[in-house]
Amino acid sequence: MAYVDGFVTPIPKRKLAEYQRGARKVGKIWRQHGALEFREWIADDVKWGKRTSFLRAVKAKPGETISFAYVVYQSRAHRDRVNASAMKDKRMAAMMDPKKMPFDMKRMIWGGFKPLVSL
Repeated sequence: MAYVDGFVTPIPKRKLAEYQRGARKVGKIWRQHGALEFREWIADDVKWGKRTSFLRAVKAKPGETISFAYVVYQSRAHRDRVNASAMKDKRMAAMMDPKKMPFDMKRMIWGGFKPLVSL
């Protein structure tokens, strides 16, 4: 069964076009290194919860929205190989300077997930 990396990222609305350009580049790199899918969505019906919410989880600030993304792999071992290979790609080096990122990397949430239900 597949394995998925999931991401929730706060993005300043004024930098959304820049973020989208970067996400397209990253997605192409990951696909070229073997990821099966790379998908990103932007918040549409996401509200502040009283105790929990996507916005609270990333400590979203005024003027920010969030992206929800996932990358699909064959397995965790496949994910580990793809990530290691993609992170060594020279094209990634140019995008990894935190000062040049169009979002605050410290507030991005990510993790790997194994299947629970598949219909």
